[in-house]
Amino acid sequence: MNTKHFQYSEAAGVATIRLDRPERLNALTFDSYRELTDTFAALASRDSVRCVVITGTGKAFCSGGDVKDIIGKLFGVSDAELHAFTRMTCELVHNMHVLEKPVIASLNGTVCGAGAVIAAAADMRLAADSAKIAYLFTQVGLCGADMGAAWLLPRIIGYGHATELLIGGEFISAQRAHEIGLYNRVVPGDELEALTSEWAKRLSEGPSLGIAMTKRMLRKEQSLSFSEAMSLEGWVQAECMKHPDYNESYQAFIERRPKNFVQNWPGHAGQAPLGEDS
Repeated sequence: MNTKHFQYSEAAGVATIRLDRPERLNALTFDSYRELTDTFAALASRDSVRCVVITGTGKAFCSGGDVKDIIGKLFGVSDAELHAFTRMTCELVHNMHVLEKPVIASLNGTVCGAGAVIAAAADMRLAADSAKIAYLFTQVGLCGADMGAAWLLPRIIGYGHATELLIGGEFISAQRAHEIGLYNRVVPGDELEALTSEWAKRLSEGPSLGIAMTKRMLRKEQSLSFSEAMSLEGWVQAECMKHPDYNESYQAFIERRPKNFVQNWPGHAGQAPLGEDS
């Protein structure tokens, strides 16, 4: 994973993606969009990674597409080129959403535009108290339904709050984002790194199949009836009971020792457990 347009590192099962253009508030370029998209696709089969953190450097998490490097250059291009770009941005969010490993957005500062959708595509959002956020697409004459925002946000914060954020396109404070359920936690900026490390460690040491299937079922059951969901959950749970993690939990309880789920990871990493249709 030799990335060129952002920092990438791994330690103890946690992959950290750090957007690193602080002088441009970590704005995205065509190249960084493409590399992020490909990186999240590659992480699905990377055995060394059990949890992913995405964060930024400096005063911002991500300010969206770079005004000069993307927005200015899209004027005058063909319809095919425009569609190719917007499809790629949606592909990035899709790859994050279907990745069956937990993704934490560690929001170190301002979050807006595409950066706000990337945050929404993560499974959890931990934020510094300076991390104001805006889905500002309508403020620049675009549709608020961008990169999956109109699908993701109502499912995170409800239809009313999502409508307010996507139609209004205005910034809200980190405290307000936490109040409506968009942020899972808000802490002083100097405490964010430690909080993120704590969450990432806990998730990376968790039961890989159980977490993967929880992510999958949360995604899949949004389009199922209650009866369909009950039938599917019954089957999935029975399958999970066959996994070594379930036995490990039992043995650890009997032996009065800490659970060690990591030992069972290599045989399942990089596979789509129980058959995935995305």
